[in-house]
Amino acid sequence: MNALPAEGYRLPNISPKSYEHPADRAASAALAAVPYLDVAVRKLIELGYERALRQAYLGASVRLSDDQLGHVHTLHRACYVTLDMQPTPDVYLTQMPVPNAMAIGSAKPIVVLGSSALGLLEGEELRAVFAHEAAHILSDHSLYRTALVILLRMGQSARIPLPLMPVRAALLEWFRASELTCDRAAALVTRDPMAVCRTLMGLAAGTPARELNVDAFMRQGQEYTDGGTGVERLSRLFVDLNVTHALPVKRIKELMDWVRSGEYDRIVGGDYLTRDQTFTPRTEAGDAASHYGEKFGDLFKDAGDSLNDVGHKLNDWLRGLK
Repeated sequence: MNALPAEGYRLPNISPKSYEHPADRAASAALAAVPYLDVAVRKLIELGYERALRQAYLGASVRLSDDQLGHVHTLHRACYVTLDMQPTPDVYLTQMPVPNAMAIGSAKPIVVLGSSALGLLEGEELRAVFAHEAAHILSDHSLYRTALVILLRMGQSARIPLPLMPVRAALLEWFRASELTCDRAAALVTRDPMAVCRTLMGLAAGTPARELNVDAFMRQGQEYTDGGTGVERLSRLFVDLNVTHALPVKRIKELMDWVRSGEYDRIVGGDYLTRDQTFTPRTEAGDAASHYGEKFGDLFKDAGDSLNDVGHKLNDWLRGLK
């Protein structure tokens, strides 16, 4: 098993555009095309939902620090040093039966780690999880992500307002794409793409990765993405559309395809876009842009609306909250 990267390892001023997955870029652009969406998302947060989430974790979870599980907090903090990010957000450990982590909050993000992850993941795997969440913050995913958390919670406790139903579906579609970007960042921070693969495998199985065979899991991913009959592939499509995260076997294949492209080695070697440089989108996002443009349009049509119709409904909903 590879050692953790040296403490002095840095990617100074790295821009998330350096490693952004085309699907994330295209899905974000498709969301930006929805009239009034950003205003509605910010209104949800302004109403105090973000503050309520933060207070809930402050009151019912354990905030990690140098004197509270210091070795875990060190792994968390090191990711922000590597990605050249300040300040380091608070990280909370909370009782959660499913091993998971999330970054929430727009104005002042926090990271939440499920307690079951600690017994499942080892040092470099836990660092991969923290790096993944740091990447969500660096990419400014936290605005849409926090809105999605709010909408999912609203759906559990009350009826979601009609104008927000297709927004929820669109945010879920975007969220799956954003995960692929953050897997790449986790590989860069750990300097070990296989650590990310082992992390995803362990989380999928609920068993420590040291007891599993990552090569066999990668072959399983190849079978899932490339094999099967037409009916089986259609069934996989329905599965993919009803999960918040892209499936682990697909995420591993996407990550390793990117590593084999040479982009990973180039960035680790110091050749990457910085935050003060202008980003010019590559043509690789063209197909993804068409896919998400059509997909998001279909989501709103399924609700009986066009993008503009939903925009007007969102505007009316916002006016009603004033």
